[in-house]
Amino acid sequence: MIVLCGFPLSNYYNKVKLALLEKGVPFTEERVGTGGKAESTLAASPLAKVPFLRTPQGPLCESQVIVDWLEAAHPQPPLVPADPYAAAKVRELVVFIDLHLELVARELYAQAFFGGSVSDDTKARVRKLLDKNIPGFKRLAKFTPYVAGDSFTVADCSAWTNLPLVAMSTKAVLGEDLLAAHGVDWKSYAKFIGERPSAQKVAADRKADPSVPPPAA
Repeated sequence: MIVLCGFPLSNYYNKVKLALLEKGVPFTEERVGTGGKAESTLAASPLAKVPFLRTPQGPLCESQVIVDWLEAAHPQPPLVPADPYAAAKVRELVVFIDLHLELVARELYAQAFFGGSVSDDTKARVRKLLDKNIPGFKRLAKFTPYVAGDSFTVADCSAWTNLPLVAMSTKAVLGEDLLAAHGVDWKSYAKFIGERPSAQKVAADRKADPSVPPPAA
């Protein structure tokens, strides 16, 4: 049995969980925080990050590695097109969402969501990067109706979990939802994906468990 380790507040945990639910792969969940020093955690996730999986073959960490493994190990239903070029375009979107949008906006989360503060220099740098990166993402995204086209893919697992965080954090810290400012209708998209049973399950579990767990011992 696959064990998904992490906690429901984590967007990348939910990215993997959404993929598992969409594929109908049986799994259990183990609540693990970030930064743990236990050997059982470090053996599975050397940087003590979440999510990570425990599988019958051994552990796996890094959300996109996990999702790619799921696609190879459990190909039905597919979350990546069979055509190699179409599959690459889907993964290209994932990179843009995870690295060029979410990872940039993540520098605002301390102030946006956790009561901390962010320096003016950081705010200016994040705004400058997102003002460059969001139009790039917009050139790739389809929203017809899914982010990569007419089918639900792994790109939606990233987009549905990450785009709202980018929008909410920029609104809270920079005073402007930069996605909306650049013409990305993420709210309609999030509502559309949120009607899927898998997304409803992820959202309900996240709502029921808002606290961040302590690191594993």
